[in-house]
Amino acid sequence: RDDFETASLLLDAGMRAELILGAAQRAGASATAGPANNAFLQQRLSYDGEKLLDADARGVMMAWEGPLMRAHAQAIAQSQGDILNVGFGMGLIDTAIQELKPRSHTIVEAHPDVYARMLREGWGEKPGVTILFGRWQDVLPGLDRQFDGIMTDTFGEYYDDLREFHQLLPQLLNRGGFYTFFNGLAADNAFFHSVCCRVVAAELSRQGLTTTFLPLPINVADPAIWAGVALRYWELDVYFLPVCEWTDDVPTDDVPADAAACGSDAARDGDDKGKAPQ
Repeated sequence: RDDFETASLLLDAGMRAELILGAAQRAGASATAGPANNAFLQQRLSYDGEKLLDADARGVMMAWEGPLMRAHAQAIAQSQGDILNVGFGMGLIDTAIQELKPRSHTIVEAHPDVYARMLREGWGEKPGVTILFGRWQDVLPGLDRQFDGIMTDTFGEYYDDLREFHQLLPQLLNRGGFYTFFNGLAADNAFFHSVCCRVVAAELSRQGLTTTFLPLPINVADPAIWAGVALRYWELDVYFLPVCEWTDDVPTDDVPADAAACGSDAARDGDDKGKAPQ
């Protein structure tokens, strides 16, 4: 019990530190900076067997994520309603969503190489599928519709981009719907991963969403999985899948409203990898 209480205190302290540091980083950020993923969107990508790589051989998406993507699809598409996915990549989650036969399936993809592959594979002709080509920051704010399930999994973005995406949830997510995101928060360190999970849950709570993290065992220790990949972006043996839904009870505790950078780097962004969120 004492160990549990000590760990909880450490996690709470870590969360608050991240909240403060994140606010400080945003205050000092340049207002003239370009899109976080602008350089990535101009790179040539390569589909290499069971992985999608950027020009620096960083893993944009890999086949080992397949079971996780199927679980994400189950979390948001079991109702067979209207589904939105941001970030096609290798099409892992979109294929899983299609198997659940949603009423409609909207996909946002910003990279021209991925978009071209989607068209070659016939995604533009699938019944009920709508492809929105462009950055979600450009195509979603003016979208006049809501969805029963939403997933986001981008590359080359930062935590502030995820925070910006969350500001769109009241516009995009139906009451009774579910939201999830690829949880790459500091995925090279179990403690900081836990801290970042608390940070994002606290932030979403401020918006009226409850977040449940479903633990999924995962083993990517085999070096062969990472052959040809410049940077290993996952080190943990459990994946905590976030499932978020609206609640009428918004907490009134003293958690600061500003969320942190959680290591700054985006999910699958490479530099620090450990996949900080989106």
